[in-house]
Amino acid sequence: MTLVLLDTNAYLRLAKRVRPVVGIKFGQKGYVLTVHRSVEDEVHRSPRLRANYPWFDGAEFARERLAKQIRLTAEEKASIDAARSVLHGWVLAAPDSYTSGGRSPPGPTDCWLLALGQVKSAIVVTDDLGMHALAAEFRIDIWHGYQLLDKLRSAKVVDAALIREIYDALEANGDLPKTWANAKHTVFLKIFGPRPV
Repeated sequence: MTLVLLDTNAYLRLAKRVRPVVGIKFGQKGYVLTVHRSVEDEVHRSPRLRANYPWFDGAEFARERLAKQIRLTAEEKASIDAARSVLHGWVLAAPDSYTSGGRSPPGPTDCWLLALGQVKSAIVVTDDLGMHALAAEFRIDIWHGYQLLDKLRSAKVVDAALIREIYDALEANGDLPKTWANAKHTVFLKIFGPRPV
């Protein structure tokens, strides 16, 4: 079994349409989608996220997250805190290397999530390009949200119609990351066709 850890934005982009999203097992490697309580905390701290995603606190979604949240031992928490400290120190030592191409330097919460992925040998799903750059430096497994969507398609968890619906919703909400836009006519070429000229 391989844990696939959704960050806040990855969860918010998929959870309403891929039902259920947390706890599903898919693929030959036995991937299992999960979240940590930090997703809950981040949404509840942000009036903007609460306003944009009013469904987040719906009973069905809250129950699903609570039942399938990743649980940590005291030893794991200590290891994660130590790894987070190293990762965040690395960013603070050279923040400029994380600001090119529209990236922003990973903050303490981002570093904590990557540390969790490192300690639990999980794959972190995020569209944050700064986190991808940091993960590459430390060889932490990381996917973009569209890569997860592609793997869900390969495992027949989602179909072409649902992928189109997800893309339409992200575009309508002004929430389509550049990486997703690029993947539309490459990774999902059979669904969307070639890029218009």
